[in-house]
Amino acid sequence: MRKFKIPIPAHSTNKCIRFPDEVIEDVENSIRGTDCTFSAFVVEAVRVALENLREDEEEQAQTK
Repeated sequence: MRKFKIPIPAHSTNKCIRFPDEVIEDVENSIRGTDCTFSAFVVEAVRVALENLREDEEEQAQTK
């Protein structure tokens, strides 16, 4: 499993999404003092989650 790293923002398309207030607060606390934006943090978290899902699917396919 890949370790999460705070990313450097890249070019992207705007997408509206709602977050629970406590998640927003936790993310903002995590990126405080860095050059990372909220959006870049969320994008990296989603990338890691998708990679984890793919790895899980591959492991399940190998055990069948």
